[in-house]
Amino acid sequence: MSLDETAIEPPHIATYQDGEVATVVLTNPTRRNAISMGMWRELEAFALEVTTDPEIRAVVFRGAGDVFSAGADITGFDDDRSDRDGARVYDDQLELACRAIEAIRQPTVARLEGPVVGAGAALAISCDLRVAADNAFFMVPAARLGLGYDPRGIARLTRVMGEATARWILLTAGRLPVQRAFVTGAVHEVLPAEDLDQAVDRLTERLAENAPLTLAAAKVALRAVADGTEPTLMEEAWRLVDLADASDDYVEGRAAFMEKRPPHFEGR
Repeated sequence: MSLDETAIEPPHIATYQDGEVATVVLTNPTRRNAISMGMWRELEAFALEVTTDPEIRAVVFRGAGDVFSAGADITGFDDDRSDRDGARVYDDQLELACRAIEAIRQPTVARLEGPVVGAGAALAISCDLRVAADNAFFMVPAARLGLGYDPRGIARLTRVMGEATARWILLTAGRLPVQRAFVTGAVHEVLPAEDLDQAVDRLTERLAENAPLTLAAAKVALRAVADGTEPTLMEEAWRLVDLADASDDYVEGRAAFMEKRPPHFEGR
């Protein structure tokens, strides 16, 4: 299925599959792809579903058109985040979605272009890899809205961007050019906007060629090391390591190496 932005009605996410790659499109063009409460629910549901799909080898998150996301859709805040209790419910849903995205078995790629603001930044840093156009920028404008920023989100921002950059972006509420994010390691590749799709295709093709069980084990281990507070994550990482070591894919990988040919992994 191909992406047809003209057929998508806001605000929601659209998904399509091209071979072994699934793509999620943030679609709210009148609000520059701002993410509504309903879209967070859809993102969580997608993440929980795609992680069980053996046909998918990589997942891409992007915005419709040439904008990733201008942040949370604050037009819904009077209904969803108007007081302390509503704010906690909203933050809990955002965190559920971000955790579900982090837990996707397959490697995830954020395709970034233009603003990556607030809620959009939270989504982007929940992905494994970030590839950005040179016109992208990060911003967390909570200090300009007067809202309390979820400490769980601050922890995630700090893990990905580093404490110094997290302090700057949160306290100034200013724009962080993507080139500065690249220096911190938060963005893995920066290139002209016209080359962005080709770069993402190249990356997802590479990811799809790798052993799925190995990638799944590595992802859980990386989360366990970064978090450090959930011992069950490390237990799960070891379980997945053992699963990979006992797999047909490991047999295939060794055979391919000896025969000097590309391996063909099936995820079992």
